[in-house]
Amino acid sequence: MSEDFMLDTDDLTRRMDGAIAALKTEFASLRTGRASASMLEPVMVEAYGQRTPINQVGTVNVPEPRMVTINVWDKSMVNAVEKAIRESGLGINPQLNGTIIMLPIPELNEERRTQLTKVAGQYAEGARVSIRNLRRDGMDQIKKAKADGMSEDDQKLWEGEVQDMTDKFIKLIDDTLETKQAEIMQV
Repeated sequence: MSEDFMLDTDDLTRRMDGAIAALKTEFASLRTGRASASMLEPVMVEAYGQRTPINQVGTVNVPEPRMVTINVWDKSMVNAVEKAIRESGLGINPQLNGTIIMLPIPELNEERRTQLTKVAGQYAEGARVSIRNLRRDGMDQIKKAKADGMSEDDQKLWEGEVQDMTDKFIKLIDDTLETKQAEIMQV
C-alpha cells in the first residue's frame, strides 16, 4: 500500500498559488499615492438590499494619475456609493458631480506611508499563515500514509518535498512584500 502513495503536489501548489493571488489582490487595494481602479475593489456598497462591489453599480475610470472617477449608473445609488467610500478607510474624500463621483488621490505623508507598510506586512503574514496551514495539510497526509505502512525513507522524501515547496512560496511572499513596501515608501 505504501508504494501507491502519491502526494498531490499539484493540488498543494495550486492552493499555495491561491494564497499568493489573494495576497496580490490585497496589495492592489493598498494606496500608493497613484490612482488605481483596483484600490476600490474591497469597497462594498449597500445596493438593492445587499452588499455589492462598486464596479457593479458604476464604471470606475482613472482619467489622470491622481484621480479616480466612478460614473454611477443609477442616480439613486450615488449617495450610497459616496457613503461606502467615506466609510471604507481609504482616506479619500469623494466629490460629487451629478452621477459622477470624483476621488482625488492626495499625496501620502511619511506617517501614512509607514502605516501602509505595516498593513502590507499584516497581509503578508496572513498569506504566510495560509501557506503554513497548507504545509501542515501535506504533512498530515504523509503521516497518515506512514501509519498505513509507508517506509521512513519515502516519508522523509515527501516531507522534504513539501518543505521545499513551502520555503519557495514563503520566499515569494517575502519578495512580494519587499517590493510593495518599496513602492509604498517611494515618494
